Amino acid sequence: MSGEEKIESALREFLERKRINRRDFLKGCGILAMVLGLSQVDGAAKVALALATKPRPPVIWLSLQDCTGCTESLTRSQSPQLLNLILSDLSLDYHETLQAAAGAGAEESRLATMRDYAGKYVLVVEGSPTPQDGGVYCALGGRSNIDVLKETAASAAAVVAVGNCACFGGIPGARQSPSGGVGVRDILGSGVVHIAGCPPIAEAITATFAHLLVFDRLPELDGLGRPLETYRNTIHDRCVRRTFYDSGQYAKNFDDQGAKQGYCLYLLGCKGPTTYNACPTLRWNGGVSYPIQSGHPCLGCSEPHFWDGGGFYAGQSAPLASPSGVITAVAIAAGAALGAGAILTGRAKNHTTSSHAAPPTSDPPNPEEKTP
Repeated sequence: MSGEEKIESALREFLERKRINRRDFLKGCGILAMVLGLSQVDGAAKVALALATKPRPPVIWLSLQDCTGCTESLTRSQSPQLLNLILSDLSLDYHETLQAAAGAGAEESRLATMRDYAGKYVLVVEGSPTPQDGGVYCALGGRSNIDVLKETAASAAAVVAVGNCACFGGIPGARQSPSGGVGVRDILGSGVVHIAGCPPIAEAITATFAHLLVFDRLPELDGLGRPLETYRNTIHDRCVRRTFYDSGQYAKNFDDQGAKQGYCLYLLGCKGPTTYNACPTLRWNGGVSYPIQSGHPCLGCSEPHFWDGGGFYAGQSAPLASPSGVITAVAIAAGAALGAGAILTGRAKNHTTSSHAAPPTSDPPNPEEKTP
């Protein structure tokens, strides 16, 4: 039997065992291949082969101070069958929302995975760690969330922060929040992968897992720890309203003629020029739309401190300075990226250069001349 025949046989056996439609499976693999930057044909085949043959790494999914929106997003992936396959192949051993076990049984599942797969499991964190006042604002099994996070991360092969709360503090980290939420990296240090967004796009999450299965390592990251595969470009770069921006045609109100004709939302506070995400290409709800396409300005939810960046509808693009005074846009443009190491050998730290381009630094062209 030739190599191709062996692959075909293995794939056929896998689909039969999983009871998955071949057409739907390959379509889902094609979507993930696109996100991973691979060709639709060869890339889809590579993804399919990896999902069919690679051993599954265990996953512990911790929920800290959060709204469970990231899990909700994950369960609404474009390809539910592929999503179930990825979760199955990743052996989701602990997830407070999705698991049947509760109480002492749930805790034993987490501890057993840590014990039996030390150095091999992936830790996924949803929600922000809350170190304020000794971590009393979020407890897991009667223990401080900070203690549980550090304990679980100590023997993990990789740590993935999912959502703006886990990445940068999110709402619990906004000004005047009593819990003092921070990002996972603030507690554990560098090497954490950030799947940013509030919530992140489902395919941004599954693509990171797929990269892990296909290449046996985590993806290349930008200066803020986000996978370049998904966060390489700004919303503005591929926006469906970009031509109106370039020609100076802007909506001034949500119900004026410009808004009705699909004009650019820059003057209504759109943060697209300084927000890095794949919303215009992956979109939401099965690829139907994304906020700007549906008539709402980008809020910049995949960027740090977006809750404290001023009014969502102020007539400006995203502010450049974070509350700490760091020039966020410059950090995005020039920050060095951290690469995560091979999943089965631990967290190696490889440094690469971010390919992000600097966002616009001046006002858009002629905002008054062509607006109805």
